[in-house]
Amino acid sequence: MRVFSCAVTGHKPTRFKFKYKENTSGCKRLKKRLHDQFVLLYEKGVRQFYVGGALGVDMWAAEILLRLKEQPGFKEVNLNVILPCDGHDAYWDERSKARMQFIRDHARVIVISHIHNAESYLRCNRYMIEQADYLVAVYDNERNIQTGTMQMVKYAERKRLHTVFIHPDTGQITSTV
Repeated sequence: MRVFSCAVTGHKPTRFKFKYKENTSGCKRLKKRLHDQFVLLYEKGVRQFYVGGALGVDMWAAEILLRLKEQPGFKEVNLNVILPCDGHDAYWDERSKARMQFIRDHARVIVISHIHNAESYLRCNRYMIEQADYLVAVYDNERNIQTGTMQMVKYAERKRLHTVFIHPDTGQITSTV
């Protein structure tokens, strides 16, 4: 069986109605949708998963994938965390830094640049798309806000990646070829 790969992207918590409150039903629904899509993709042969190092969807996806890997039948999940630069989390609160450190300790980590600038974030997003056969995006395709998530989605479209969209407000799933 051919091994496939998947990049994951999504908005930062400030975009969501629930912001940073992960115990809300909206956040729990998004996490459940992410989990379910990862299981479906695994069943299709996806073993390599690429996530960025941002708060919100990137962190949730990484944590979900690490928990999934602990379950019988999912041992071949490989988590790759792609960071734009060293110190990208310098201004995060201590709890978020600790969560990211745990993820880093249990994943393959690639740091794209040693310089903290907009170009390193763009290169990070492009790297993930170039590795991927699929993209899972927690993204509102109707609201075209200029973000890194939008840039990844547009790049994936140009590369003709199969993309699974999870709407950030409703949790509705749509897919493209």
